[in-house]
Amino acid sequence: MIVDCALYESGARREGELVLADALETARSSPGAFVWIGLHQPTEDEFAAVSKELELHPLAVEDAIHAHQRPKLENYGQTLFCVLKPADYVDSEEVVRIGELMMFLGHDFVVTVRHGEASVFADVRHQLEADPPRLQGGPLSVMYAVVDRVVDGYGVVLRGLADDVDEIERQVFSGDRRNHGERIYKLKREVLEFRQAVSPLAEPLEDLAEGKVTKAEHALLEYFRDVHDHVVRITERVEGFDSLLDGALSANLAQVGIRQNEDMRKISAWVAIIAMPTMIAGIYGMNFEHMPELGWLLGYPFALLLMVTACVSLYLLFRSRDWL
Repeated sequence: MIVDCALYESGARREGELVLADALETARSSPGAFVWIGLHQPTEDEFAAVSKELELHPLAVEDAIHAHQRPKLENYGQTLFCVLKPADYVDSEEVVRIGELMMFLGHDFVVTVRHGEASVFADVRHQLEADPPRLQGGPLSVMYAVVDRVVDGYGVVLRGLADDVDEIERQVFSGDRRNHGERIYKLKREVLEFRQAVSPLAEPLEDLAEGKVTKAEHALLEYFRDVHDHVVRITERVEGFDSLLDGALSANLAQVGIRQNEDMRKISAWVAIIAMPTMIAGIYGMNFEHMPELGWLLGYPFALLLMVTACVSLYLLFRSRDWL
């Protein structure tokens, strides 16, 4: 459905509710004016009127309606189609929530389509309306503001992931005997999903910064170049997280194996200690004719002393070799 339809002239929003056709007619006849239409999870029927009025490409419209697209930037004649993946980090659950935003940009219009609960467009609209000089830059200025807001959100997610990766590393190498494999694997999955949202954005932003996609003022190209640099740095950090988690997972598995070996050695040592008096008692029990207890007063205490001495000797031997 259409959440908002606004006409901007000289960086200021025209007051009152506007019909799409009237707003577009005014924008096309007024230099520097443009229409910004916001939609939230539109159906085909709801999008049909907007698509027909703006002559949007059917393939881009299909992507905008059905969503689940990778970040990209496509040029359909006089219209740009952009897909973004905003993200935020739920620290209590260690989960990266990924949304999806689409933008259609023409000479005198911007159409934004939101899927999920991300409120990027609303925040950006309020910021731009409070700064008319930025709105005078037209649809590309809107696009830059949205992309910049999304990339700023990536920085917040990055900090959350960094804290959890550091915490996992400390736990793995702290001597804690718990198995952290499940937590590491889940965090690796979140890092992978986050990387899939960030990495594909680098190439479209580079094309924008170099003016390959559309003509823009040199100053605006510099802003896109700055956002591109941020995306590249974030991508490198995310790849670093993945490598660190691989190392932590390997170390965790190695420690689990070592602990299992230690446990087996301890079990084997105690079995050997317990087997010694059993063996001595068994030998004494089989000798019914020359059993020391029958003819020697100290025979039975001697057997007990022999068992204790053997057990203590084995215990000290295993302790000296760090088996116990």
